This record gives sequence, C-alpha cells and structure tokens, in this order.
Amino acid sequence: MSYARKFMSSLFALLLAVFTLVPHAAFAYSYGNPNEEAVAENYKQVVAKLNQTPADYAGASKTFESIKQELDMHMGPEPSQAITQALQAQDKQAAISAYQKTLVLNVARRLESAEKEFANYQQSKLLLAKALATYDALSPVIKGKDAALDQKVRESFDLTLQALGNPGLFGVGVKEPDQQAFITHKDEILQSLQTCFNMPELKVGHFTPGQGPGNELGNDTSTITDNLKNWLPLVLIVLVILFIVVRTMQKRRT
Repeated sequence: MSYARKFMSSLFALLLAVFTLVPHAAFAYSYGNPNEEAVAENYKQVVAKLNQTPADYAGASKTFESIKQELDMHMGPEPSQAITQALQAQDKQAAISAYQKTLVLNVARRLESAEKEFANYQQSKLLLAKALATYDALSPVIKGKDAALDQKVRESFDLTLQALGNPGLFGVGVKEPDQQAFITHKDEILQSLQTCFNMPELKVGHFTPGQGPGNELGNDTSTITDNLKNWLPLVLIVLVILFIVVRTMQKRRT
C-alpha cells in the first residue's frame, strides 16, 4: 500500500510539473505575435516606400492594397479611402497623416475590445498588447511633437495592464482586476491620441469586438489548427504517463 501511495504521489508531482511547464504552449491563445499588429506593420512598410527618394507611390499603393480589404471590413471604407486618395494624388504628407489617424482608430478598436473582453484575462491582455504594438508605430511621431506626452501615454498603457489583474497559477500570484481603473487609463490614452492628432472623434462603431486586420481573434481555421497543434504535445505526454501507469499496475498484479 505504501508503494502505491508513493507511486501516486510521484505521478501527481509529474503531472503538476507538466501542467506548470507547458501552460504557454498548450493553453495560451494562438493569435500570432502579440507584439505585432498587421495594420501597424503595413503602415511602417508604406511609410518606408514614401520616404524613398523619389517617393515610391506605386510601391506604397501596392503595399497598402494588401490590407485595404480587411480595413474596410472592420473599420468601414472611410479610413482606407483617405489613404488611397492621398496616394493617388501623390501627396506624401496627406497619405502618412491619414494612415496615422487610422492607427489611432486601431488603438481605440483594440482598447474598446479589451474593455468588452475584460472578464477574459488572456483575451483582454492580448488585445491590450495589440493596442500597444499599434501605438509603438505612432510613438516616434508623438515623441517628436511632445516627448512628455509619449511618456504619459506609455505610463497609461502600463496602468491598464496592471488593472487587468492576474489570475495567477494554482492560486499563486493572484491579483484582482480593476475594470474602472482600466477604463480610466484607457480613456486617458484615447484622449491624448485624439488631441495629438487633432481628430474630432474616434469612431469605433464599425469594429467587430476582437477582430480586425490580421483577424487575430477571429474564429478562422488557422486559429483552430494552431490550438490543436498546441494541445498535441500535452496529449502525448498524458498518454505516455497513462501507458506507464497501466503497465506498472499490470506487472504488480502478475
């Protein structure tokens, strides 16, 4: 009996180690790199084309076309129309300015979605990371205008992250969320960006919560496939452990 108890204790410790070491691979959302945002990456590529000498308007237009359909789907046609018209007119500053305002809208979309998903820690944290990745593309522009404002916005992002709390692991490191604090700091970010880019309002009515360029939170087949791939290593480990248990019990009975 003591041997059986010792064996079960060892098995429990092994399973606990497995679940502790594999949380990110098996349980985390698989929605691409949280430190990247498709529309922000596209903006950088478009600006790089426009900053060539002479400006490569054809290349910038082709690059922007790769994301235009998704922008229209999730933000409505107005943002992409402004960018497209400026590129067609070969107005570099107008094109960059229109795209920067689109990024502001994208920050708003991500933050508003994070608020809606506030009860889901993993999703809200990912959405916040996507908002910050978008802001990172805007940061050099803001820093050039007002370095103190850039610092203020980054501090507000840090505070929104803290407001999400932390569910911890097996009851360890738990920190209670504070939705009101999240909303307060989210509004600080949006107000700062709205003022900095002289935007009369931030419309996010076109957005589907959790979706957007890159469709990181959509229910697409690639996400489902990625989740299955993430579960596979853990399933194999559990099957091996079960096989060992069964074989051991069979040997003890013979």
